[in-house]
Amino acid sequence: MNKSTILEVKNLKVYYKTVAGDAKVVDGVSLKVNEGEIFGIAGESGCGKSTLVEGIYRIIKPPGYIAGGKVLFRNIDLLKLKEDEMREIRWKKIAYIPQGAMSSLNPVLKVEEQVIDAILDHTDMSREKALEIAKEVLTDLGLPEEVLNMYPHELSGGMKQRVIIATAYALRPELIIADEPVTALDVVSLREVLQTLAELRDKYKVTIILVAHDMAVHAEVDDRMAIMYAGKVVEIGDVNKIFEDPLHPYTRGLIESIPSIKKKKIIKGIPGIAPSPLNWPPGCRFHPRCPHANEKCRTEIPELKEIEPGRFVACHIYG
Repeated sequence: MNKSTILEVKNLKVYYKTVAGDAKVVDGVSLKVNEGEIFGIAGESGCGKSTLVEGIYRIIKPPGYIAGGKVLFRNIDLLKLKEDEMREIRWKKIAYIPQGAMSSLNPVLKVEEQVIDAILDHTDMSREKALEIAKEVLTDLGLPEEVLNMYPHELSGGMKQRVIIATAYALRPELIIADEPVTALDVVSLREVLQTLAELRDKYKVTIILVAHDMAVHAEVDDRMAIMYAGKVVEIGDVNKIFEDPLHPYTRGLIESIPSIKKKKIIKGIPGIAPSPLNWPPGCRFHPRCPHANEKCRTEIPELKEIEPGRFVACHIYG
């Protein structure tokens, strides 16, 4: 079934000014996110995942800046909007859950106050109406209403994160961007949070961009995913196809490094270290670590090409 595109990123560049020059953290990323899917973004730490979604949400702070590109949300370029116009998009149309959002909960305020305050920060509704919405959204996501009368320290890590997700969904946005929402959670809490995200997609048709470095997380809930390396997307495709038949050597390395309890396997790491955004290598940025690299890889940057329906890869192996 064909789904319409809700978000399209075109050649987005996000750089940071440093005394040594610009750090090109996101350096020409293009991708499409379809309505009603969980779209994952994976890659090792420092590859540009979080900077990418911060650029999409337009919250890059100095010395960072958006150096170029487009971010089309329902064909509206978010990068061309005035700040007051962008404020009308945030939370109401697109919500963002930053890394470490659980730690932002105020330990001396009950959950009710914090959810209500978040709603009132983005609307002009009455406090009574905001409380009604807070109760409604917790119920919708399977959280007991009693949670509203609890303090953060009385909640488990998983419950805190589900409160954060419920708060993000309070104004019923079409798109939620979740940056590493399951980091540091135990296995049970992790599963609960992923089930909450899946429920938002399946029951309420919310589109979700899920950033996570853990490939197992993506295997659990993604519909499609993008793999990032050194500021660029190197592969995009259906999550099952990527895990069954990874195309890019870097993707293959990530998957081979995942331990399995179902079968014995040799865990293979990816040799070498990721390059610095201050000094990306010429050609394919993965070539210094790639077992298949040739002279073309060392001199020419591979384009992200569709080599079969819905599967994109940036690798000279595929022509």
